[in-house]
Amino acid sequence: MERFVFKGVASNLVTYLTDVMEMRNSSAAKMVNSWGGFTSMLPLLIAPLADSYWDRYSTVLASSFFYVLGLVALTSTAMATARSPGNKPSSAFLFWSLCLISVGLGGYNPSLQAFATDQLEAEDEELPRTKDDRGPPDKKSQYFQWNYFGVCSGSLLGITVLSYVQDTIGWVIGFAIPTGAMVISIAFFCCGNRIYAHKQDRDVDRRPFVWMVKAIKAAATKLMGSSIKLPDEKSELGELELQEKPLCHHNVEIMEEDPKNGQKFYVLKNAKVVLRLLPIWITLLMFAVIFQQPATFFTKQGMVMRRTIGRFKIPPATLQSAITLSIILLMPLYNKMLIPIVRIFTRNEKGVNVMQRMGIGMFLSIVAMVIAAQVETKRLEIAKGEVGKPGPGRGPNNASISIFWLLPQYIILGISDVFTVVGMQEFFYREVPLRMRTMGFALYTSVFGVGGFLSALMISIIEATTRGHSWFSDNMNEARLDKYYWLLALGSALSLLLYIALCKLYRSRSNIEDDSFT
Repeated sequence: MERFVFKGVASNLVTYLTDVMEMRNSSAAKMVNSWGGFTSMLPLLIAPLADSYWDRYSTVLASSFFYVLGLVALTSTAMATARSPGNKPSSAFLFWSLCLISVGLGGYNPSLQAFATDQLEAEDEELPRTKDDRGPPDKKSQYFQWNYFGVCSGSLLGITVLSYVQDTIGWVIGFAIPTGAMVISIAFFCCGNRIYAHKQDRDVDRRPFVWMVKAIKAAATKLMGSSIKLPDEKSELGELELQEKPLCHHNVEIMEEDPKNGQKFYVLKNAKVVLRLLPIWITLLMFAVIFQQPATFFTKQGMVMRRTIGRFKIPPATLQSAITLSIILLMPLYNKMLIPIVRIFTRNEKGVNVMQRMGIGMFLSIVAMVIAAQVETKRLEIAKGEVGKPGPGRGPNNASISIFWLLPQYIILGISDVFTVVGMQEFFYREVPLRMRTMGFALYTSVFGVGGFLSALMISIIEATTRGHSWFSDNMNEARLDKYYWLLALGSALSLLLYIALCKLYRSRSNIEDDSFT
């Protein structure tokens, strides 16, 4: 239900900004990308607080309040415009309305996903294992896939139903429906309070910031100078025995005790695990930039293409449903058909590991951008040959090429999502320490957050360097989105090559733990 709400607002927001708020194409795209980036970055700030001081259930409820408040404010901007079209609300008020939604989402999504995984049996994860003692496969991998299946089902309804309502009935109803749906979803969530498993680890220190600072101090001390403290006579024998056969591998973790309350917390290992994710995190940013295109320039492309079927006019934002439809159709086939076939060649129980899965999705996203560039080039050629020619569904800025030519790039992006997005969720969840699972989901969403800001920055730089003949001209027949798509494809290809090189060097947390018990 939450994805129905968010996609119903976000998928067609660029149309609202250009048609109702009368913003330029580039300005609207930058605002949508920046808002998406801000929304996805906030979990990095809120997740440590949820892990350290709040429980996840309360975080979900508190975040929902801000979410609904932002939706109400956004609906009020549409109401003000409908009452007096010449008196539009200020862009600052619109911006703060969207920021309230971002604050709500910042705590809602990572806490809800972490709270959901708490409901699964996870005792086997708490115990150390050797390479030969893996036990039965847990349900987490399947949870991530079917969770994403449910997310896409809600997104499909939001994109198709609400985009149609907004374009044909009006923006007031189009924003009021998701506001009411969010209220209903909160009530529905609260109904399950009695059956939820409210997990709280009291045996470990839940202060990520504290041990990360201590890790930095420990590393600095080690670099500045390492002194050897000789044991006294009484403890010499015991110390030598421990040095000869340590109780725990020296690379696993450093444990310290809080003198105030006697709590023990783990310092160096957790920080190292998080910092080791940074190179992989960086290589995923270009995928996140491509991820922003369907809601911005793909939608603007659709607005200047022939989109009538008889008397029915297709809202351009509804083509984003092709992404979610691809995911919904492919997700059940992924485990039932694709993995058994791949397993024959790889001899891997999962068919492909998480790193390979993300790489396949990154490659498919490059293919999608190449197709998008070629389609846009063809659209421009046809549009320039039809300047001044009248025709049905064709205005001064419309070409006769059908909007369905955009479907291949949408579908391939949807297939890439099945591989990369689901793989990212599982990767960041499994590679963070147990006490930082909410932070793991925040790291995943932050990829798209920084990707949104990076996309807005790229638009600003390109607009400044092509000022004479802007690639993002308001007249789509003069714009050069095809060159922009080629640039994204090139950047993504370079990121994929770097990702492949890093994968060969990367060691997962489970491999490190296996080494500690050998």
